[in-house]
Amino acid sequence: MAFKDALRPVLVLLVATILLMAGSGPLGTILGIRMNEAELATPIIGLVMAAYFGGLTVGSLQTFRIVTRIGHIRAFAAFTAIVTASTLAYPVHLDPVPWAALRFVQGFCMAGLFVCIESWLNDSATTQNRGALLASYMSCMYLAQSAGQFMIGVPDETGFLLFIMMGVVLSLAAVPVAMTRMAPPLLPDIASLSFRRLYEASPLGIFGCISSGLVIGAIYALAPVYAAGIGFDLRQTAWFMSAIIFGGVILQWPVGRLSDLIDRRLVIVGVIIAGALTSVAMIAAPAGGQIALLILGAAFGGIAFVLYPLCVAHTNDHLEREERIAASGGLVLTYSAGATLGPLLAAGVMNLAGPAGLFLFTAVVGFLSVGFAVWRLKARAPVPADQQGRFQTLPRTTPVAAPLHPESEEDFGFSSAAPAQNPALENAEVPRP
Repeated sequence: MAFKDALRPVLVLLVATILLMAGSGPLGTILGIRMNEAELATPIIGLVMAAYFGGLTVGSLQTFRIVTRIGHIRAFAAFTAIVTASTLAYPVHLDPVPWAALRFVQGFCMAGLFVCIESWLNDSATTQNRGALLASYMSCMYLAQSAGQFMIGVPDETGFLLFIMMGVVLSLAAVPVAMTRMAPPLLPDIASLSFRRLYEASPLGIFGCISSGLVIGAIYALAPVYAAGIGFDLRQTAWFMSAIIFGGVILQWPVGRLSDLIDRRLVIVGVIIAGALTSVAMIAAPAGGQIALLILGAAFGGIAFVLYPLCVAHTNDHLEREERIAASGGLVLTYSAGATLGPLLAAGVMNLAGPAGLFLFTAVVGFLSVGFAVWRLKARAPVPADQQGRFQTLPRTTPVAAPLHPESEEDFGFSSAAPAQNPALENAEVPRP
């Protein structure tokens, strides 16, 4: 199947994804900068930013009920309206309490939007196009989020313009979905494995997902504060954040391919060591100038973003095939819990050590993870490389994304035929995260 033919049925979803990520991507950056300019304490900033990941975690568990009750199109429009309205509410008054509430609400609604998009993608996936859909969805997410960062460099003397621009882009995301003629899909029935079962299957996998969440949550929340603290202006901060996110794209395939060929645990250990050492280099990077910082930022992003899918693949190597989708759902929730906690812990370190405390925190997480990973190398024999499952990059959004993995086809009974028409929405099964 030609690549363009594979994407044609879901083009409106990919356009909506691009608009959502381009509009929401720079929001966290500008909020961190505004709170830093207002001289709020770093722990307060961390708490406000962590609220988004808390909302995302709760939303990934609960928003399917709303989607099932009112339908995908209306739910998508409602969630988009709330995200847009809350974006426009920020500049009215800078106060950490309502801002934290707004961040939580936005995280909750973004989870609902991801549930809508990802269940539609699942419904459109076939044997021929499953890999292309997942790769395109991931590319749209990362690249739009990276490109959207440059919006913060627009001069804004009023303090409102940037939020208006983001609100406009976010509101436009509802247009292609509201005008689609796609049939409403069923939500996949996903029951996440318990934390205990996941840990029994792969202690390294569950520990790695938590570590990944701690690091990425801290970076998304506090990297703008770090950039402002070392003297970056808005344009330079946009470049810095964009470099980190774009770096997360470019290393996924080569590192993942390597993990298919050798003991995947060795690749995970290597990635964690590289992340810890890059964190140490980032502490000294400002002395090397902006170019050095951007290069190291891209390297750090590439290393940090690849750890989660590596840990998912490693966990799958120790599970029965019928457990793997449930495991992916449980692991994304584990990651989300880490991402909620990460900004709080990193903010405390930054409060004591200054801006460099962000990467001191990620370095500590990395070195602790190395110790745990080395212990696991000695505690269990490796899975032979020819018996390992195939690596696949995965979104860290909601459990509904799990069936997009190409190896999920047999588990969910997908066939190469066109997706069947769905029954009435009220008869749909709902996920049980």
